[in-house]
Amino acid sequence: MAKVERLEKPGISGWLHKQEKIKAAMLLSHGAGGNCDAPLMVSVAEAFAEAGYCVFRWNLPFRQLRLRGAPGGSGERDREGIRQAAHELRGLAPAVSLYLAGQSYGGRQSSMVAAEEAGAAEVLLLLSYPLHPPGKPTQLRVEHFPALRVPTLFVHGTRDPFGSVDELRDAIKLIPAAARLQIVEGAGHGVPPGTAVSMPGWLSE
Repeated sequence: MAKVERLEKPGISGWLHKQEKIKAAMLLSHGAGGNCDAPLMVSVAEAFAEAGYCVFRWNLPFRQLRLRGAPGGSGERDREGIRQAAHELRGLAPAVSLYLAGQSYGGRQSSMVAAEEAGAAEVLLLLSYPLHPPGKPTQLRVEHFPALRVPTLFVHGTRDPFGSVDELRDAIKLIPAAARLQIVEGAGHGVPPGTAVSMPGWLSE
């Protein structure tokens, strides 16, 4: 069983899941309408911790400021928080690869950090990436994709109104690094807790 402990510092608030032997670290960020205690966040953290990852599921800065409501603004405050939390996690789990992971908004902001800052992470895991607002397929959120230089795995439902599987397939072509899509049949915007995320092998290609 992985050990779970609270991690609280200025600007950092969440839960750390880890075992004695760590093969990688993961910073797990929630979506715009949730928090680090959302069932999906807990499920992903537990699954990866049992697989040997040191996982920090945390509340993004906007959620630390208020219990409810959307992020607002450009997201720069949340991206700076991701950088701070990633630095903290690297200190807790040195000498291993760092994954930036997140659901929807949390994944988008994590991917933007990876695009803006070389070395911010070694891998991206993006759950239900919000490719565009529902009903507005021309408003794509892909400006930073050509700057992504780390392996990226998208996990996406076939009924996600924030982007179809075909739309996401086309968008992924903009990423110069290795990028893969794992499809979850019947899922909407939010991968069901307990979904198995398949990552072995593809990182070493």
